[in-house]
Amino acid sequence: ELVKRDFKNLVILDRIDNPAAIAELKAINPKVTVTFYPYDVTTPLTETTKLLKTIFAQLKTVDVLINGAGILDDHQIERTIAVNFTGLVNTTTAILDFWDKRKGGPGGVICNIGSVTGFNAIYQVPVYSASKAAVVSFTQSIAKLANVTGVTAFTVNPGITKTTW
Repeated sequence: ELVKRDFKNLVILDRIDNPAAIAELKAINPKVTVTFYPYDVTTPLTETTKLLKTIFAQLKTVDVLINGAGILDDHQIERTIAVNFTGLVNTTTAILDFWDKRKGGPGGVICNIGSVTGFNAIYQVPVYSASKAAVVSFTQSIAKLANVTGVTAFTVNPGITKTTW
């Protein structure tokens, strides 16, 4: 749906390279530049900022950030928090340096992927639920700054979703 709109660039940061999916996105709207960069959301903030510097130097304009990484594994507490919350915070923080209008940026849109468990915890997965509640709270805070940063932020909060990982 995004590439059907009038965006200049769609940058995909992921651990998994999927050339067929990239080609499919490019075919939908050849006016949109679709680029893939390998990225692990658990990388430190400094590394994320370094990658974004490279991206912004090449593309000049990035319109939307979708933070979609997530895992559900309450047996791996630190990893669950690192992927579901800390990585999302780091990626958001890094891109705000480029987008914040107070720093001369153009503004942008951040879509953080939360979960319905961010509002209604599931007792069987308390760590996952808490990490998604943190995503919702963090995003609400960033959203309240939109009038000064020029960055709109919101969450999409799906229910149970089957993924490849």
